[in-house]
Amino acid sequence: MYGLDFGTVVRCAALVAALSVGLSDGTALAQGQAGGGAARTGGGMPDARPQLGTLKLPQGFKMEVFATGVQGARSMALGSDGTLFVGTRGNKIYAVVDADKDNTAEKVIELATGLRTPNGLAFSNGTLFVGELNRIVRFDNVLEAVKAGGGSLTPKVVLDGLPSDFMHGWKYIAFGPDGYLYYQIGAPCNICDRGDPYAAIWRVKPDGTGNEVFARGVRNSVGMAWHPETKELWFTENGRDMLGDEQPNDELNRAPKAGLHFGYPYCHEGTIADPEFGANHPCTSYEPPVQKLGPHVAALGLKFYTGSMFPAEYRNKLFIVNHGSWNRTPQAGPIGYRIMLATVEGGKVTKYEPFAEGFLQGRLAWGRPVDLLQMPDGSMLVSDDTAGAIYRLTYAR
Repeated sequence: MYGLDFGTVVRCAALVAALSVGLSDGTALAQGQAGGGAARTGGGMPDARPQLGTLKLPQGFKMEVFATGVQGARSMALGSDGTLFVGTRGNKIYAVVDADKDNTAEKVIELATGLRTPNGLAFSNGTLFVGELNRIVRFDNVLEAVKAGGGSLTPKVVLDGLPSDFMHGWKYIAFGPDGYLYYQIGAPCNICDRGDPYAAIWRVKPDGTGNEVFARGVRNSVGMAWHPETKELWFTENGRDMLGDEQPNDELNRAPKAGLHFGYPYCHEGTIADPEFGANHPCTSYEPPVQKLGPHVAALGLKFYTGSMFPAEYRNKLFIVNHGSWNRTPQAGPIGYRIMLATVEGGKVTKYEPFAEGFLQGRLAWGRPVDLLQMPDGSMLVSDDTAGAIYRLTYAR
């Protein structure tokens, strides 16, 4: 076939399949972590829809649909009036409105379109901050725009001139306890050494000044959370591809201060020297993960639980999303597609266990969780970019 060997044909076919299944908003290819071998398995169902009856949850917990029709739902932010804002890997952001406060949204509004991969969102003082591929913008008086039905917002630039590489270029943004807006610039590759500004977590003041590196050696992070007591930054990191199905693990990292280096591209999961870049860079020179999250699980959003709805033993525990692999070999099978729970004590993880499983049915997934958001009543919202939905997690005795 045009001079291609059989292995190349198989690899191309696998890539096309992944594109057709998971890349309607650019999710699966960039987020999934490659295993070894030519053929790949995993990904979302073409006719994905919420099938919450398949989920396995601890006793007393329940997950229900909060909103549907939120195509490619990714990062979430909550407005001061209860409006839910949802980013995507496409070109639009949504406002999801539950006007009668019955915990089911009545409206899903296309708040703004024509944006460039507006994955990351953060809300503060009536302003919605949006992390696009190569810049951070803000929408002032956004709640008034929601009341008007959206579509008339004009973004104001907070920070421009960021790299426009698509691979690992989408942003996760969040305000830290210091008032800075944190964001990441992922590595523009599977494995490479490009230096600043890549493979780092940055922070900037809301007015666009004071832009600085906070942490280096971070291949790609799409989730940040601050410990409610110590105020230290914890974040997920997606490990590199093509070292096999079972390594390296994605990482849960802790950054108690600025200036730390977490190993990429020289060291993976704290112990594996990179075969290309690891020489003369011992793993002991870098910050090890506080928890290995599993190989190629695509760990994304995470939240420390501080509410009062869940049982007391859940307070300050860390919920972590596993978006799920898309390209592990058939022999290994897909992995992830779940929400995990980490018990954190003294800056360490003392227990790591599944919390919600069942998004994956056999070798196909009807849903892929992305982000978590705690609500004022203590419930938790979960976004799903495959089923295009938002779910509400509650507990009742």
